[in-house]
Amino acid sequence: MTAVARRARGATSGAGRLAAALLSPTFVVLGLVVGYPLVAALRESVFREGSDLDESGFVVEGTQFVGLDNYLSIFAGESATRFWNAFGNTTLFTVVTVALEVLIGVGMALVMHHAIRFRGVVRAGILVPWAVPTAVSALLWKWIFQADGVANAVIGQQILWTTEGWQAKFAVVLADVWKTAPFVGLLVLAGLQIIPNDVYEAARVDGASPWRQFWRITLPLVKPALLVAVLFRVLDALRMFDLPFVLIGQRKESVETLSMVAFDEASSLRFGPAAAYATVLFLYVAITALVFVRLLGADVIGAARERARR
Repeated sequence: MTAVARRARGATSGAGRLAAALLSPTFVVLGLVVGYPLVAALRESVFREGSDLDESGFVVEGTQFVGLDNYLSIFAGESATRFWNAFGNTTLFTVVTVALEVLIGVGMALVMHHAIRFRGVVRAGILVPWAVPTAVSALLWKWIFQADGVANAVIGQQILWTTEGWQAKFAVVLADVWKTAPFVGLLVLAGLQIIPNDVYEAARVDGASPWRQFWRITLPLVKPALLVAVLFRVLDALRMFDLPFVLIGQRKESVETLSMVAFDEASSLRFGPAAAYATVLFLYVAITALVFVRLLGADVIGAARERARR
């Protein structure tokens, strides 16, 4: 090995040690705020509190190691019906709300991007719902959907929106779309603003219709920003809790999600099953994110990694 090669290797090694030293505080913080809760939840999920009978028939009280019994109870035991209902509600809310939010959010972005007069007022007005806290927006929609509220006055019927049934699901979907569609619109607007006008001028010279310009130019160029928005919204919708909890209430079969079931178990001091529910939800979110990134290419750090290589 020549002297030049040794110096280059030494410089690379020194840069690596410096990078590790600079990043080590971040790794320590991530380990404390991310790693420790995960490990603690996994440990708690294999225990169960309360009294039970041991193999000899004696009553045993306190926290007991039960292995995978909490998970077996979730998927095939006495809690299976409640779990699969919550799983179905969580998946339904995620698919329906994100689909509607994408359609409405793209429309909002186009309006905000092309608004010439009162552009600031238009953008502020569209983004106001996103600035409202979720619990506050849930109380607002609870007032709208009450028996003598605005919703029934508009349609001229008496529907009990906040009780069990399809109307409760509809109320949750509508309230969630109203609140979070501006978030999708905001990210898509950021993607629209980096598209050069020369591209559209060239398309108009070639005789492309507005619909063809949208389909062939706008949509492909905003795809990275749109996929990131969809990914964030999917992960957020899978963890939906406060909106149906405040708007409809707890222990409502029609709108109960996995987060609400985990909270209810923890509130009842059944920390082992609650940790098992939380672990299952964490795996569901992680697998969904992985599949989303792999299939649709929503790599939020890929571009940064590519720039670093250059």
